[in-house]
Amino acid sequence: MLDYIIVGSGLAGIAFAETLLQNQKSFVVFENLSQNSSRVAGGLYNPVILKRFSQVWDAERQLALAEQFYAQIEAKLEVKVDFKLPIYRKFFSIEEQNNWFAASDKPTLAPFLSNAIVHKKYNAINAPFGYGEVLHTGYLDTDVFLDSYRDYLKRLKVYEAVTFEYDKLKPESNFVAYKDYQSKHIVFAEGFGMHANPYFKNLPLDGTKGELFIIKAPDLDIDVIINTSIFILPLGNSLFKVGATYNWEDKTDLPTDQGKQELIDRIKELLHCDFEIIEHLAGVRPTVNDRRPLLGTHPSHKNIHILNGLGTRGVMLAPAMALDLFNYIENQKPLHQSVNIERYITSF
Repeated sequence: MLDYIIVGSGLAGIAFAETLLQNQKSFVVFENLSQNSSRVAGGLYNPVILKRFSQVWDAERQLALAEQFYAQIEAKLEVKVDFKLPIYRKFFSIEEQNNWFAASDKPTLAPFLSNAIVHKKYNAINAPFGYGEVLHTGYLDTDVFLDSYRDYLKRLKVYEAVTFEYDKLKPESNFVAYKDYQSKHIVFAEGFGMHANPYFKNLPLDGTKGELFIIKAPDLDIDVIINTSIFILPLGNSLFKVGATYNWEDKTDLPTDQGKQELIDRIKELLHCDFEIIEHLAGVRPTVNDRRPLLGTHPSHKNIHILNGLGTRGVMLAPAMALDLFNYIENQKPLHQSVNIERYITSF
């Protein structure tokens, strides 16, 4: 009998699989690659909400766990996935500078916001009011991370590249049965695909579509991540990742003309140089209205669990939330009430 079945191998599913390996638990992963939000994500990790100059919930612990987690993956798989880069928030006025200084004086934000204005000159960007530097930031190369880890799971012979069939799942009193498998637990980490899951489909996973570009801009020379109404992330060889849009109505993962034009307009507001669109990507982020993940156990089936709702901050959240769910299941350590699906108990 297995310890776990995991359904989904995005950031959440992989983080949980690695947590199981580190704790000598057996498992199998099912993945049909129908969800691509982890792959098309910006991959940024950032402890500050820059629209409001406020701290991300539980940021210090999430950052510490994420840094350790991705370093272990890099060492084990011999790949580079974690790139530590400052984020520069461009200021548009003296008032924004003052708001930044006020935020950087707060005890919760002081570790993450430099209190000196950066006046570095970059080709093709006018920034007369300078930038504020966010500390402890960077990005995860999600393509390399996902591909490398899935290949690793295949080498371990614990990866099934097939669609999970919910009607074949048979919950028993102390285990679950699925086709030829028996497992003590099953964890669903399906992202927006949760809406097809009969056990959790009524949870309020809203889903927010995001679109981004890979552009080529030979005259742009930034060596940091620039943040305004969009982010621009240098990838090397004059290539940059640019995003992202937010659409709460369209739940498809297809690029749109509307999203394309919105990104083009925002790029032209920021950059004063030519650029070429190399790739246009789209995905649906698994977001929740209260901006907290969905973790916990089905109220009627003690062996069926969920790890979802990581939203726009999956890179930072995944290692911490995977560990929290593992400790909840294995060690009866309570989940924080703000992430526990018990807050939506009337949905079941």
